[in-house]
Amino acid sequence: MARFCVAAALFLVAAIVYIIAGYPLLLRRLSRTKGRGPQKRYELKTVSMLICAYNGEKFIAEKLESVASVDYPRELMQVFVLSDGSTDRTAQIARQFEDRGIQVVELPRGGKPAALNYGLTLCTGEILVITDVRQTLERDSIRELVACFADPTIGVVSGDLPMRKGVDSEESNTSLYWRYEREIRKCLGRLGSTFGATGPFYGMRRSLAKPMSPSTLLDDMFLPLNAYFQGYRVIVDETARALEYPFTMKSEFTRKVRTQAGVYQIMKIYPELLSPKKNPLLFHFVSYKIGRLALPWLFLLLFIVSFGLPQPLAWLLLGGQSAFYLAAAIDSTLPEGFVLKKITAPARAVVVMLAAAAMAVRVFFVPPEKLWIVTQARHRGKG
Repeated sequence: MARFCVAAALFLVAAIVYIIAGYPLLLRRLSRTKGRGPQKRYELKTVSMLICAYNGEKFIAEKLESVASVDYPRELMQVFVLSDGSTDRTAQIARQFEDRGIQVVELPRGGKPAALNYGLTLCTGEILVITDVRQTLERDSIRELVACFADPTIGVVSGDLPMRKGVDSEESNTSLYWRYEREIRKCLGRLGSTFGATGPFYGMRRSLAKPMSPSTLLDDMFLPLNAYFQGYRVIVDETARALEYPFTMKSEFTRKVRTQAGVYQIMKIYPELLSPKKNPLLFHFVSYKIGRLALPWLFLLLFIVSFGLPQPLAWLLLGGQSAFYLAAAIDSTLPEGFVLKKITAPARAVVVMLAAAAMAVRVFFVPPEKLWIVTQARHRGKG
């Protein structure tokens, strides 16, 4: 029994380390030796932009000011604000930008996928740009995004999404996680293709976009994967940037529950993802997406197996894990600036992500719409 537990513990530790650190390092090396960027050419194409907004009055003016100020010919752009049943001043504020070419469409509350489906019927541009209400676009972002589509192999391009500086350790650690995630996506795009887009800001060939079920949790996987399975690449362009506001840990938890649940859902919609014949990047999908879903259960199994280890190994592993979870548990009680926050805050961030991945199985027991909770971020103006 002890031998089995030792072997199991070694396997579980190796799997956890591989998913968290080993695979990202391997991916980074592969992307540097075998990767390729887009063959960009600054050609002008017609663009249709859809901005989905639900009760976004805090952000909409700043967002639309950034859209109206992009360095791209206005006569080549359509911009639609899709107010998805907003009950605040979102639509009213947006209408103040109508004289700058921005059209406002008020829809009954139906969720982002339903709003996008309607928006697709309005779009006539060659390139479809989808963006959310919080993120402000940099001046050259649309020009840089469109330039990627001169490469005929590319079907979808995510903009880069750096976060503004967090005001406390909680926001800083969610930002740190997002930098880790961005790097993986950039490397995958250089190596071949990502498995989705950066939802708050991405572009795709309009001809590749198709309507989705209103219960879809991840439009930013559903639409890009349609392009991927038609032979197109899905990449990230670091020069097309939008700035994001950092999230609280609570908001990041609810967002990650939805996005991780969406991976389960998307595998049902696109079973080709699990086919070695149809998905040439299956190894990466398993290492990245399925690995993330597996992490909380690997941690749980490691904790259970640790009880069957011989001494002193059992106490070392159990003690280390207990200290890790205890650090996460006490983090919210510690004041900002306290020296232990450098340990407890990252531990809490990791545990929150693990809990979110575990809770993602709710998608099998509740209607997907119940997992759609608006992400909350603190608006602090420009900066």
